[in-house]
Amino acid sequence: MTASSWTPNSPISRAVLGILGALLLLLLWQAAASAQVFGQGLPTVGATLAELAALLGSGDFWADTWITVWLAALGLVLSVICGVILGLVIGTIDTVRYLTLAVTEFLKPIPPIVILPLMVMIFGPTNTMALVLVLCGSVLATTIQVIAGVNDTDPVALNTARSFGMGPVERLWRITLPSAAPYIGTSVRIGAPTALIIVVVAGLLGGAPGLGSAIYGAQASGNYPLVYALVLVLGVLGLLAQNCSALIERRVLHWHPAFRKVEK
Repeated sequence: MTASSWTPNSPISRAVLGILGALLLLLLWQAAASAQVFGQGLPTVGATLAELAALLGSGDFWADTWITVWLAALGLVLSVICGVILGLVIGTIDTVRYLTLAVTEFLKPIPPIVILPLMVMIFGPTNTMALVLVLCGSVLATTIQVIAGVNDTDPVALNTARSFGMGPVERLWRITLPSAAPYIGTSVRIGAPTALIIVVVAGLLGGAPGLGSAIYGAQASGNYPLVYALVLVLGVLGLLAQNCSALIERRVLHWHPAFRKVEK
């Protein structure tokens, strides 16, 4: 690599800087653990990686990982479907918009963990409880994004389509929905790691099956290296969810001007 090719924004530079940042964090972690800055609450990097290696050979770990990823993915897909439908209805029908405005503004700042005790009482510590919690935590965010996309639709394009005799459904399909597509993509990109977090919280605090429940069991037994190993797994899963959703967004919306590469 030449000096002229080294720029902070190049892919190679970003990858190298990312690796260096991760190595620096591991060194700080090891130094703090060796000095027992946090007592026994922070295990060494070596002990954590040893637990991680043991996890990779455990069938229970893979079962917990699968159920966590499955619930997060299913909850995200259902949330996007429901959010798109609600967002299009609310955003295009003024009467419905004003009827639901106070409700959406009231629910917007409420985190899903607040209703976790209610979900546990209704569904128990089950997969259904975790799935419903993901829906409660993700549908509103997607709905708000779609409403914003509908409001951002070019009125000139709508008037032109109307003058050409397009009906409401055709205008919705050909004009409004493509205009809102980047907002839907953004909601998916943000919602993917959020859904994963909600599923983990449902297991950690609500007893639902998955990695959250495994973390709670490791913490209760005092196995702190195992706790940190599971946290590392969740970090990798969150990173994969973020990157995969961004990749899907770019592939699906490649036709949109916001994602078109500028020809030089």
